[in-house]
Amino acid sequence: MKLVLATNNKGKVKELAEMLNPLGLQVVPIGEYPGFQEVEEDGETFADNAIKKAVAAAEFTGELSLADDSGLEADALNGAPGVHSARFAGELKDDAANNRKLLKLLEDVPDEKRTGRFRCVIAIAEPHGRVHTAEGACEGIILRELKGEGGFGYDPLFYVPTYKQTFAEIDLKQKNSISHRGKALRKAVEILNRLYVNREG
Repeated sequence: MKLVLATNNKGKVKELAEMLNPLGLQVVPIGEYPGFQEVEEDGETFADNAIKKAVAAAEFTGELSLADDSGLEADALNGAPGVHSARFAGELKDDAANNRKLLKLLEDVPDEKRTGRFRCVIAIAEPHGRVHTAEGACEGIILRELKGEGGFGYDPLFYVPTYKQTFAEIDLKQKNSISHRGKALRKAVEILNRLYVNREG
């Protein structure tokens, strides 16, 4: 059974494919379906955006589709960048520019108030219209400088005290076990298992 990932973000595709591998599904990125138009992420919540993307991919491909929307919520910025995380510094989804803007906005914030979290909502859309969602979050601290070479997005600034490392320093398997996306995806896997059993039955 195919599962289409409604993203062209190579970092996300790698993480999602790694976590979905045990299901035995044929995981296919949306990029393998020429002509799919990128969905405008104009929702007010992560759930709005994830559902919109998953439904669009399912309608276009005729396959079970999965999309996520996720972002960083800085408490000192009242939850920003939030749903605007990918385009925080503009429309180009420039990770380096986003990180620079975040650091600039937080430069006068004391260490004890640099708390925040990554939040993720995953939507699974069936070709015939049903949609399922799952959510996960991971608490951490936003550093004053980038640390680590792995991951993507805000990972080099997001420090997890329990592991004394940033998301960019933690290896992928460990990251997937504690991350917002990992937590949401484990819930999504339960949904996919139910759908798969129903399809097979």
